[in-house]
Amino acid sequence: MRKDVKKVVLAYSGGLDTSVILRWLKVNYDCEVVTFTADLGQGEELEPARKKAEMAGVKEIFIEDLRETFTKDFVFPMFRANALYEGQYLLGTSIARPLIAQRQIEIAEMTGADAVAHGATGKGNDQVRFELAYYALKPDITVIAPWREWELTSRTKLIEFAEQNQIPIAKDKRGEAPFSVDANLLHSSSEGKLLEDPAEAPDEIVYQRTISPESAPDKPTFISIDFEKGDAVALNGVRLSPATILTQLNTLGRDNGIGRLDLVENRYVGMKSRGVYETPGGTILLAAHRGIESITLDREAAHLKDSLMPRYAELIYNGFWFSPERHMLQALIDASQNSVTGSVKLKLYKGNATVIGRESPNSLYDMRVVTFEDDQGAYNQQDAQGFIKLNALRLRLGAAAGRRGGAL
Repeated sequence: MRKDVKKVVLAYSGGLDTSVILRWLKVNYDCEVVTFTADLGQGEELEPARKKAEMAGVKEIFIEDLRETFTKDFVFPMFRANALYEGQYLLGTSIARPLIAQRQIEIAEMTGADAVAHGATGKGNDQVRFELAYYALKPDITVIAPWREWELTSRTKLIEFAEQNQIPIAKDKRGEAPFSVDANLLHSSSEGKLLEDPAEAPDEIVYQRTISPESAPDKPTFISIDFEKGDAVALNGVRLSPATILTQLNTLGRDNGIGRLDLVENRYVGMKSRGVYETPGGTILLAAHRGIESITLDREAAHLKDSLMPRYAELIYNGFWFSPERHMLQALIDASQNSVTGSVKLKLYKGNATVIGRESPNSLYDMRVVTFEDDQGAYNQQDAQGFIKLNALRLRLGAAAGRRGGAL
């Protein structure tokens, strides 16, 4: 049963779906609509969204550049964990949703709105991510998800509704798009239609943020990234803001064909889906971060962190950014980064980002110990005999018991 809603904050892009939702909310809920459009680095001009909202009679319009907040407070904390969902996906869409939701709730409180709305469908992960964030931040908020309520179940019906309500439609929106795209400063994702059959290779038109590795230059590009406490702070010796670093890494990754991923993943709602992702700067950043960690993290600390990473990545993918368990894991991850300071050199070449050098004032790498030359007493090789025998004790006991017919 619908609640009595007076004012709703809509996550609004100005595209066909959210333009229809804006009008649908007014018609079906008889409420005032506040629009919120976030610039997360998707590479689109946002002023048309303002004009469309004004034409629709919206009085309170919020359009905000959140690229620095997105990178500093969401992307970088996630990269401290080296987070990969199912071992491959850099979570570009997943990490954007909590910021959008957080800002919607803040705007709702600023404007006195009693509801929020999003344009995610009832089949995807985004509905879960938005709504878990809403409820975590404002437990009594009313959430409206039009795709779970209305009868506009096809692109044709959306266009018919738009025409009936004098909603402007771009000419290219009248036909079926070959695939859907979601983008931000970290990545772009392409799904659906042309990409639904996982047996078929994606057409080159799908890729928008990277050139193909085959077309990349035959000469490698060499760069350096400086880190402080796990976060990138400088590129090629020049200190830059988080969003500027990621933007420049995106350009370097694009030009060298780095960051393409064709993935069949397991959605939180239960189905498998195929997506084509491009994360050029993020792919470079991950390689560099693991490079600086390799010389600054203690072995057991690094292994513990790696063992927790899949759980952390799953929390973000499933929408639990604001959960207590994510905060707990983040505290552990952040503590591990206190010594992760230094510089990493990389070679970018035809789809690959390869670490070729790393140095840190906190390095645990000691050349006196690892050298094949005279270590001048830094390591006593005879100690290894006792170490091996003690570690072999249980194996020897087990083997002896087995010869006597003992079980594992």
